[in-house]
Amino acid sequence: MPTRTNLLMSTRSPQAQVVYVVDDDQGVLHSVRFLLESVRLAVKPYDGGEALLAALGIGATGCVLTDVRMPGLSGLQLQQRLTAGGWTLPVIFMTGHGDVPLAVRALKAGAADFLEKPVNDQTLLDAIQRALATDAAASTQREMVGDARARFERLSPREVEVFGLVVQGQANKQVAQQLGLSEKTVEIHRSSVMRKMEAQTLAGLVRLAVTLEQRGLARAG
Repeated sequence: MPTRTNLLMSTRSPQAQVVYVVDDDQGVLHSVRFLLESVRLAVKPYDGGEALLAALGIGATGCVLTDVRMPGLSGLQLQQRLTAGGWTLPVIFMTGHGDVPLAVRALKAGAADFLEKPVNDQTLLDAIQRALATDAAASTQREMVGDARARFERLSPREVEVFGLVVQGQANKQVAQQLGLSEKTVEIHRSSVMRKMEAQTLAGLVRLAVTLEQRGLARAG
């Protein structure tokens, strides 16, 4: 069952999306920042992966635009560190080397895109907008899961049992027999479950159960 700490984390306000640009070439940082700010995108430039990791907040949203070959952490190593640290920001790679095997590795590791320098402005903006849209969709899904988790946290242990059996399709009489309760008591618990989970119909309750089950946050029955 979700903990109170998880509940608090799930109710934090979402952060604004930012394009985190990582490149050891100050000229590239300046030109990319100018381009993105010209279309009113929030930008934070860093001259290396270590600097980004040191500054990145836990709930950061947006995307990362990074060079592949840099002193210190390479772009691929940065991607690995982001994943290991629990960040889900889409990563777009830029390279001036046209290294196809490297591009394949990056994409297999979950890269959002791989662009060769020099990058056409519109191509870069399109890639960033796609990455931001992906991040926004993921953020919405996380909020939905957090909301379902917060509702689930309201249930008593007995209500959790009733919830699990009801979403399996068991009727009140079957639930009563399995839990050793009267049908009237089951009806009361079921009504409370529907109210606390803010479900208007059984189908709505099942959808919430599926959301929780997919995230390993609850087991139905």
